[in-house]
Amino acid sequence: MYNILVVDDDKEIVGAIEIYLKKEGYKILKAYNGEEALKIIQDNEIHLVILDIMMPKKDGLETLEEIRQDKKIPVILLSAKSEDYDKIEGLNSGADDYITKPFNPLELIARVNSCLRRYVSLGSLENKENSKIYENGGLILNDETKKVIADGKEVKLTATEYNILKFLIQNKGKVYSIPEIYENVWKEDGFGAENIIAVHIRHIREKIEINPKEPKYLKVIWGIGYKIEKFNK
Repeated sequence: MYNILVVDDDKEIVGAIEIYLKKEGYKILKAYNGEEALKIIQDNEIHLVILDIMMPKKDGLETLEEIRQDKKIPVILLSAKSEDYDKIEGLNSGADDYITKPFNPLELIARVNSCLRRYVSLGSLENKENSKIYENGGLILNDETKKVIADGKEVKLTATEYNILKFLIQNKGKVYSIPEIYENVWKEDGFGAENIIAVHIRHIREKIEINPKEPKYLKVIWGIGYKIEKFNK
């Protein structure tokens, strides 16, 4: 059973989410502000966080930044704001996904399931089968230890960033469109995924590239998509 922390100052929303996700077999922990959430994460094993942005004491983005200091657990942001700017701001802060209020319960469940699948495939939980080491130039992804080394330096990726990089390095040299990347990593239809993929790609570059503006490994093919440059051994 996976433990999901739901954080929102609106107790009715927390209660509704608890009902939806309990039916899916998840154990739900609840918090009503960022400070409560961080204490629960410190004291419990949490596998996913659903986090509202607008909250008292410590808002969702501040809370997310603290979570990302030492945790890779997936985080889905909740917000009443639907503008692209707000979604990008949330993703820039380290969120894995974003849902706008009011939300469809079926969409919420699908996104939770998708995030947990990616987290499990990262190996942060118990599933560590079919491990392999992928090397490409100075870029090394060890799928057994879940470590990434770029030019001799270990880099820390979120679960989503890791899975995007793993997919691309498994298929180094091949160009994938944004919908193809989204569909292969999220296992969902990739329509409208441009912002999500673009933000995650930028984060990966900032972590693995010496000069993200002139990337050595993760290249954009304008008008087509992205690829990991293939290096000869």
